[in-house]
Amino acid sequence: MSDESDATERTTVRTYVPAYQKSEWAEHADELDMSQSEFVRTMVQAGRSGFETAESELSEGADDSESPEEGGSVDATPGVDGLKDRVQEILADGEYYDWDDLVAELTDDIEERLDETLQELQSADRVRYSGRHGGYVLDE
Repeated sequence: MSDESDATERTTVRTYVPAYQKSEWAEHADELDMSQSEFVRTMVQAGRSGFETAESELSEGADDSESPEEGGSVDATPGVDGLKDRVQEILADGEYYDWDDLVAELTDDIEERLDETLQELQSADRVRYSGRHGGYVLDE
């Protein structure tokens, strides 16, 4: 089997989730005009690449009062608003992008943004890093 056929061949992945979660995913997929398979694939890839897709570009200048910390509400799946527009912007250059390239384009600055956000939260004494525990935690 060639490397090219490995990249395009599809296979089945089966997982089990609570019924309420499947229902929520199905509703969200419908809202985005996506199949359930496409929705799950997109969310898994986005998560693998840094938890968000294009949210930074979409929310720059957004009202901070909409954040959960301020009592507002944020979509349960960050970064999907405007995703169709963002994908079309990327593809507008006429180049071909494979799945991983598109995901990379949509998540290109997540590491930098995460670092900046963690620094801000640590400066505000909202989050702290523990070397002993090897991670970040809310500073209660």
